[in-house]
Amino acid sequence: MLRWGAARNQAGSDVYGFDTERSMDHGWGPMLTIYVAQDDWREGLGAEIRQILGHEMPNHVRGFPTFMQDPDDESSVLWRSGQMIMTTERPIKYAVGVGPEHDLIKGWLGVDPVRSAPLTLDEWLVIPSHHLREFTSGAVYRDDTGLLTEAREAIHWYPHDIWLYLLAAQWLRIDQEAPFMGRCGEVGDELGSRVIAARLVRDVMRLGYLMERQHQPYTKWFGSGFAQLRCAPRLAPHLMAALGGETWHQRDASLAAAYELCAEIHNTLNLTEHLDPKTSLFHTRPFHVLEEGRFWRALTGRIQDPAVNRLARTQHHIIGNTSQWAESTDALSRTWYDAQRALYRSAIEKDRTP
Repeated sequence: MLRWGAARNQAGSDVYGFDTERSMDHGWGPMLTIYVAQDDWREGLGAEIRQILGHEMPNHVRGFPTFMQDPDDESSVLWRSGQMIMTTERPIKYAVGVGPEHDLIKGWLGVDPVRSAPLTLDEWLVIPSHHLREFTSGAVYRDDTGLLTEAREAIHWYPHDIWLYLLAAQWLRIDQEAPFMGRCGEVGDELGSRVIAARLVRDVMRLGYLMERQHQPYTKWFGSGFAQLRCAPRLAPHLMAALGGETWHQRDASLAAAYELCAEIHNTLNLTEHLDPKTSLFHTRPFHVLEEGRFWRALTGRIQDPAVNRLARTQHHIIGNTSQWAESTDALSRTWYDAQRALYRSAIEKDRTP
């Protein structure tokens, strides 16, 4: 008997639970991925299953057509431009992907968290956060072998020391730019000041995801996901005020309040010794900072794993994962995984003691 699993756990607003009526105009509809047990997979099986689906799948599910007009690739599980149309045409051009389970998992994540268990540090750091969220939060309808469940549990969250490293990287990002918003405003660069304020708001939001152990979603749903965090009701008003501040002084005050709240949340995690959550002036300049360096140094000081420790040994290596530093959508695709893994490995090996 064929063993298989069925899930909706790849790209899509519906996977996040953030889809609306607007989502229905393309790339939306009855979608599924069928994961066939690796040992049961054989040559030609995929074609057989796809043929059966094309001729026997119902024309609609709960009133939504299963036929996708002009899909990019009938064998793909990613439907970027396909639109649902009601038709009796056969075979149906459906949005169901089929393949051997290990291959499909690796095809989406870039690594197989079961076969490669435990994942190496460089493997963890190149998987985009939104891919981790999609794979672990989408619906699983069947799992005969238990592999889907095992894979999701394996990447539900980062190992402890990698989590410390990512938190340190996020505090460092804030530390490196916190004084610049006011400095730009002071010299009359209002546009530059607002741009940096927005960057700092985004970095505080990322810190919120990390402190609550939540993988952040794709950019489009970054704010929607943040709104679901426990810290959002307290942080969001300060962040909105920072974005809407008419002067750099107003933005500075709002960001300072956000930093202090993040510091208070940090102290509740008991990951380091208690750190003073109050902001202070940046040297003799009238810009409020938290001296965030205290936070990233305290966090890296608790790291025990040798590989993570080597990567976190100097400020120049605390860049975090790709979702923390890569701004390009293409850079977060699997095309760049090998190059990014090599980047991390070189940094780890560079500081290896003889």
